[in-house]
Amino acid sequence: MTKILISALVCASAVLVPAAAQAQSGGDPTVEPFVGVSAGYHDLGASPSEFKNEETAIFGVVGGVDLAVGETLFVGAEGNFHLGTGLVDQEYGAAARVGARLGDNAKIYVRGGYQEVKYDLSGLVFINPPPKTFGDYLVGAGAEFGLGDSPIKLRVGVDTIGFDTTRATGAVVFGF
Repeated sequence: MTKILISALVCASAVLVPAAAQAQSGGDPTVEPFVGVSAGYHDLGASPSEFKNEETAIFGVVGGVDLAVGETLFVGAEGNFHLGTGLVDQEYGAAARVGARLGDNAKIYVRGGYQEVKYDLSGLVFINPPPKTFGDYLVGAGAEFGLGDSPIKLRVGVDTIGFDTTRATGAVVFGF
């Protein structure tokens, strides 16, 4: 699974790096790179089943790029990295996005990709310990809302990893 994640990150980088360079050089306005800080809540739910509804707060970063495909439609790619305060030690992944613009300063989207979660099992006692890492496909949806004419946007999203866990995040992203 690590090979899948590395491949996804390399593919995302192939889009992100040239798009960011073009945007900074005053290039195409339909290319929208972004970076931000995020925080959220990850309910491990049924995966692995030994955890039985363990929840943890997560804090991290997100970055990516959106490309306009039409007046309202856009596609994009993003990556994320989070540290957790409970059973989640860290998590990271990459996803593709497709969505629509709502007016001049808002977007809604769905995304799909891959997420790897590393657990902190210290202090827990299991007869049959679960694996220290869990990786699976990620699907989710979200929205971004701009703050006036500022390049800063507020972002909310809900994801599931393999339909076993639930993750809700909020972020402040900066577009350039």
